[in-house]
Amino acid sequence: MSTSEPPRWPHCAHGADPAADSVGCRGIQVPGHTACLAHLTSTDLDAYLTGLTPGDSIDHRGTTFTEPLLLALLNALRDPATGIVRLGNAACNWATFEGDALFGSATFEGDALFGAATFEGGALFGAATFKSRAQFGSATFKSGAWFGSATFESDARFSSATFKNRAQFESVTFESRAQFESATFEGGAWFGSASFKSTAWFGRATFKRIARFEKATFRKGAQFASATFEGIAGFVSATFKGRAMFGGATFEGRAAFESATFEDDAWFKSTTFATADRFGPLVCAGRIMLSGSAFGGPVTLLFAARRLECRRTFWSATAEIRLRYATVDFAHAVFEYPLTIASALDPLVLTDGSELAETVLAGAPGPDVRVVSLRGVDAAHLVLADVDLSGCLFTGTVHLDQLRLEGACTFDTAPSSVRWRRWPPVRFTDRRVLAEEHHWRASQPGAVQGWNVAVLGAGRAGPLQLAPVYRALRKAFEDGKHEPGAADFYYGEMEMRRHAGDIPRSERGLLTAYWALSGYGLRASRALAWLGAGMLVTIVLLMAFGLAQDTPNQTATGTVPAGGGKVTFEIDKDDPQNPTGDRFTGERFEKALNVTLNSVVFRSSGQDLTTAGTYIEMTSRLTEPVLLGLAVLAVRNRVKR
Repeated sequence: MSTSEPPRWPHCAHGADPAADSVGCRGIQVPGHTACLAHLTSTDLDAYLTGLTPGDSIDHRGTTFTEPLLLALLNALRDPATGIVRLGNAACNWATFEGDALFGSATFEGDALFGAATFEGGALFGAATFKSRAQFGSATFKSGAWFGSATFESDARFSSATFKNRAQFESVTFESRAQFESATFEGGAWFGSASFKSTAWFGRATFKRIARFEKATFRKGAQFASATFEGIAGFVSATFKGRAMFGGATFEGRAAFESATFEDDAWFKSTTFATADRFGPLVCAGRIMLSGSAFGGPVTLLFAARRLECRRTFWSATAEIRLRYATVDFAHAVFEYPLTIASALDPLVLTDGSELAETVLAGAPGPDVRVVSLRGVDAAHLVLADVDLSGCLFTGTVHLDQLRLEGACTFDTAPSSVRWRRWPPVRFTDRRVLAEEHHWRASQPGAVQGWNVAVLGAGRAGPLQLAPVYRALRKAFEDGKHEPGAADFYYGEMEMRRHAGDIPRSERGLLTAYWALSGYGLRASRALAWLGAGMLVTIVLLMAFGLAQDTPNQTATGTVPAGGGKVTFEIDKDDPQNPTGDRFTGERFEKALNVTLNSVVFRSSGQDLTTAGTYIEMTSRLTEPVLLGLAVLAVRNRVKR
């Protein structure tokens, strides 16, 4: 309502001047009079006050109260038995209180309507009781506002109110909805130990100095969307039993949520933390949403929560995220400096040295931290410590080869044991496997049981996309001097190359042979099995066809010159004869074994062999040393540092 327009009620109009102020006093006329309470004659004022009894309703909209006038009005409504001021409906919209407004311990049995009122002195409502609506929307508190220990049994509306000095709501009980949307607190706002039994609305509120909600209890939703905290935002030991909405809020100072408890979701989507250096430790039984948020300086995040979502979250300085129980979605997060995601093996510690209570997480599966997505992240500055990566999606991650893995970071594994319910039987060797490979293999026709198809978000990632991921992780492990771990990712890389559709058939055939013979040079048992089989076949073939029947006879012939001199002998050796009769004897086995063992180390045995035996030995000397070398290579890849 504009000050140049007359009010909607019959007003006093005292001091009206057509040339300067055509409206005059805006106070509502006292019933039976043409003047407001402030401009009644002393006789009429005494008569009006004498006629009031405790619990009566009053209507003094637009009236200007001096401190003595207000005190006289309240004394007229004071219950002589209890000494408490009792009011029915109190309509004081657009009223002005020039001195202190002394409503302490008053009981408003009807609506308390102070909309657009101006409190030029202190607004003292400490221990007051509001049994019906309390309306302070667009009110202006130029000095302190004290509502400590007040009780609001119905809606409390402070929307668009302005508190130019300290606003004190400590130990206040809001039985119904508390509305502070677009309120401005230019001084400190004190809500310590306040109890909000219904939704607390602080959307778009502005706290220019400290905002203290220590030990406050929000039994239903807490709405701080788009609020601005220019000073310290103190929510230490606060309890949020419903969803806490801080989406779009701005914390220009410290965000003090130490020991805060969120029994539902904590929503900080698109929130700005300009200079916050520490966020937590806090506990959340639901989801902490930080997607789209921005951190302007070095910060440490300490959460014990079921889930943490940091999709497209932006860090412009170093950061450490230390977690317990959490499942982390870090897709498309952006950070320009080193960032660490670590699992806290022990309960988080508060600044006073005590441990953070985790009772609201009693039903959680365990304190381990699981990362479910790093897609779209530039991992050049990312450090992961003691986290579970068995369900993590890696395709689309940039600079994955520079990822640092510290502590016990675990991956998923291939299905174990032999699968006999198909032909030929399938046996997978235990190795580290990406979640996307699980999903791809499980989605193939005739997939073997044990591969997990329920990988949320895996999409259509196939061998062509997974091969470079395995290659990058292999390099990351190698740079971290973890060669055995790197071997698993090398195996995965080769597997994806073998199954990819963009390689020539000849190369795929070569890779298949490499896999079948030695598991890409990583399965010593497979190479040794082939070596043993090859040696056995060589021994059998030599006994059957390769060894001569008998040792060939040697004949020496020579001619003695007539005049004497040197005698020259020519030694001939009979050709080895193909075996006949009993070929599988102990003697022939010993000879065949000798030939085979020498072939393994690429040596000639010197045995008399048939023509077939010569070719058998040549083949053995070519293949079996290769198999032995593959076995040695596999052992080295598993034990080297």
